[in-house]
Amino acid sequence: MSSQGLLIRRANIILPNGESIVGDVLIRDRQIVNVSPSEIEETATRSIDADGLTLLPGVIDPQVHFREPGLEHKEDLFTASCACAKGGVTSFLEMPNTRPLTISQAALNDKLERAANKCLVNYGFFIGATSDNLLELLQASPTPGIKIFMGSMHGPLLVDPQEILEAIFANGNILIAVHAEDQTRLRQRREEFANIHDVAIHSQIQDSLAALIATKRALALSKKYRRRLHILHMSTAEEADLLREDKPSWVTAEVTPQHLLLNTTAYEKIGSLAQMNPPLRTSHDNQVLWQALLDGVIDFIATDHAPHTLEEKAQTYPQSPSGMPGVETSLPLMLTAAVEGRCTVAQVVNWMSTAVATAYSIPNKGLISPGYDADLVLVDLNSRKKVRREELVTKCGWSPFEGWNLTGWPVTTIVGGEVVYHKGELNTSIRGRALSFER
Repeated sequence: MSSQGLLIRRANIILPNGESIVGDVLIRDRQIVNVSPSEIEETATRSIDADGLTLLPGVIDPQVHFREPGLEHKEDLFTASCACAKGGVTSFLEMPNTRPLTISQAALNDKLERAANKCLVNYGFFIGATSDNLLELLQASPTPGIKIFMGSMHGPLLVDPQEILEAIFANGNILIAVHAEDQTRLRQRREEFANIHDVAIHSQIQDSLAALIATKRALALSKKYRRRLHILHMSTAEEADLLREDKPSWVTAEVTPQHLLLNTTAYEKIGSLAQMNPPLRTSHDNQVLWQALLDGVIDFIATDHAPHTLEEKAQTYPQSPSGMPGVETSLPLMLTAAVEGRCTVAQVVNWMSTAVATAYSIPNKGLISPGYDADLVLVDLNSRKKVRREELVTKCGWSPFEGWNLTGWPVTTIVGGEVVYHKGELNTSIRGRALSFER
């Protein structure tokens, strides 16, 4: 179909300048070839009437945990990419804490091969830092960057010693993405609260100071070596205030919908389904993070999609694992916020697509413009639908936002000019492609 073309008619199109027009988009050979406010008279193999729908660039989710290889009972690349397609996510960047860990070129190649065979959407994979794989980090390709767990991790992926962090920041030039929680403080807090099994204590154990200490440490190393740094899933007002005062041009940060829209009151409602790392914070943190996002202190949105089974989540804290799914709900959550006046649809496009492509130097992604890849999503901003567990595609089968009444649900998702999701139906024969990262 892609060689003969796809024509989208009468869509409300969000343009690169943030303005919108009602018009047509013509796609050929995986790319957008024409965006017109008037009717395109060329023919195409397939035409979609998008009257009343809004056309956005496909979401690029820059932080997910899809659990393959080794933990496929929670999720796998096929089920996760189906969930992506249903949620309007056309590309993802996946993290290295699988089994085996993605800490070598061989492990990276294995993931790329698995994804080529299984993924409905486009994909990229981080390589994980350890205390002794610096050579692998310097040579890994293609990868969006190096993931460092400064805390909240066990085993080889925990990189806490200063001399190891110094060596990683001092060598090479690809992006370093950090999970910023201070391991020393986490150990102390776990000992202090060891006999408390109420899951709400999680936010006190992994407190704001643990996050702030690690973020300050990463920022200092980035400034010392002028190394490209990205701060993953920022969760605290203190971190946002720090970056507002001291954010070099080569540093970026992200926030999850969970940290914008949920807070510690969620423990009372959904228990361990609200448990994640870094934890949910207070309503004050919600407000400060929102403002930082609106002001550009925080650059974009990621889900940190990290599914566990309901049986695993039902264990008594601290045996209950941290993490929650997110790729199916992130776009409707943010578009609902836009419709309710907290931001604009154009800002959502920037935070969930354009700014991500820019930060990770992903060519030809993130805009609706001739020459760009035809990774697109049509959404319905004129109706609302609740998040229902039975309708989710993710293998874990639950959402922390169950029951929320949202707008902006995807109607059609297009990957490389191919319709991968349309009106509730997935085309599981479509395969995405490996993302490239310009250096």
